[in-house]
Amino acid sequence: MKKNFGKQTFMYPMPVLIVATYDENGNPDAMNAAWGGIHDTNQIGICLDKSHKTTKNIAATKAFTVSMATADFVKECDYVGIVSGNNEPDKIKKAGWTVTKSEFVNAPVINELPMVIECEVAQMSEECDYIVGNIINVSADESVLTDGKLDAAKLKPICYDPVSHNYNVLGEVVGKAFADGKQIK
Repeated sequence: MKKNFGKQTFMYPMPVLIVATYDENGNPDAMNAAWGGIHDTNQIGICLDKSHKTTKNIAATKAFTVSMATADFVKECDYVGIVSGNNEPDKIKKAGWTVTKSEFVNAPVINELPMVIECEVAQMSEECDYIVGNIINVSADESVLTDGKLDAAKLKPICYDPVSHNYNVLGEVVGKAFADGKQIK
């Protein structure tokens, strides 16, 4: 028998996304966001409250990057989520991170996080704080590639558990997509 929990934001996996932007003075900022994912072909969607400095920066620059939070940087990724850029202008530096300006959009790439999605704003909703970005480029450090492809086991992306408030690592292979189901035919 299943237990009912009512209306909840329980979704698995809920990726931990590190959204990075520049402010009007070119200063980098980053925040941890768990409410996001692929929106449409070549687009990403993220829910961000209007009160975040990151949201204001995106509205001003029309660009942002999204790095996958990883098991190797849990502490730093959590820090940029619990400290507001409105109160701490040097969040990235305090996290021990460095940035390089994206070659493709007006946003910073966090050098220490091995995978990044570089986006331009396609849509920004005033009503529900929903931002859709066109994916302009995806890049990954050679250290998380196998045979030239992203390797989740090497990347060690983390997801947020909204029930227990834990971060869990992804990466264990349990089956082959578009193949295992053929055994049932």
